[in-house]
Amino acid sequence: MTSRNIDNTKTILVAPLNWGLGHATRCIPVIRELVENNMRVLIAGDGAVTALLKKEFPDLFFLTLKGFSVKYPRNKHWFFLKLLLQIPRAFMSIGKERRWLKKIITEYKIDAVISDNRMGLYNKTIPCIYITHQLTIKTGGAGWLDKLSQKIHYSYINKFKECWVPDFEKIEQSLAGELSHPKKNPAVPVKYLGPLSRFKTSVHNALKYDNLVLLSGPEPQRSILEEILLKQIKEVPENFLFVRGLPETKATLPALKNASFINHLPSAALNEAILQSKLIIGRCGYTTVMDLAKLGKKAILIPTPGQPEQEYLAEYLLKKRMAYTVDQGHFNLAAHNKESAHYNFLLNDPDSSIDTYKLYIRQFIASL
Repeated sequence: MTSRNIDNTKTILVAPLNWGLGHATRCIPVIRELVENNMRVLIAGDGAVTALLKKEFPDLFFLTLKGFSVKYPRNKHWFFLKLLLQIPRAFMSIGKERRWLKKIITEYKIDAVISDNRMGLYNKTIPCIYITHQLTIKTGGAGWLDKLSQKIHYSYINKFKECWVPDFEKIEQSLAGELSHPKKNPAVPVKYLGPLSRFKTSVHNALKYDNLVLLSGPEPQRSILEEILLKQIKEVPENFLFVRGLPETKATLPALKNASFINHLPSAALNEAILQSKLIIGRCGYTTVMDLAKLGKKAILIPTPGQPEQEYLAEYLLKKRMAYTVDQGHFNLAAHNKESAHYNFLLNDPDSSIDTYKLYIRQFIASL
């Protein structure tokens, strides 16, 4: 394909979904690889996603693309109904993404798109890549509903040139299990990148924290888990560092006798903090899973109530003894802290496995 730019530099738009920070953080290694290969990278997003990525890539150009922000109930039993009521807004958002992309392709001379779960960012005039680890959809409802959801998802995936899956190709090595290894793949080529992690194993630090709490995900559940942990840390004679997952917020919580708080850490500092910590406590989001697998850390993971994908991951990881997982309603820090010692994320060869994504990105660049 002939470049649209006079200096022959390819322009690639990267756009992560704005449901929590996981989609944005797992795009960080992708963006780094594109930049290192002399691509002109534009990043599209808004809110916390943009705030986070601007801290990582202050020299890149950002476009405002407002997304459909899913709203979660406080009570998990209302999750499915509330999500169902938001489906019309989701389809409207996908349509807006399509129209927005059509406009900016010409305006910014876009040569290609890498979309992390933003289903409307496809266009026939340029190569568009779709990143997802959810080829099997878990709705928490009946089996027919899972199949219908997958069919709808595939109908959008098939409009892209390729689908990139951030997991191992062999299911016995998989971090996502059935989610990333469906019975039937989409019609477009599916490429397994290996897990995507922004972190490095080459950083070595002595232990500094007994527990590192990584809070993330949409409200109100982020704050609910924070409140639960704040009440329970008083019963544990260990120290804690809370990374609150609030890159847009300036005011933070005052330090306690055994705990300190920070709203956000950039990748390098968070990488260091994780390696300095004995135990990680956080959500069972897939990006967190990939990061902990890369670093081989012990963890207690708590699925967001009512999120079937995280609930499935929690059950899967517990069964494989990769991480100790427990639902939020039965979480007891003092008791589960001891249980977690028998679980660990360990990959046989994490560096070579996770670097698989670099090969696919370079092949993609060469094809432009």
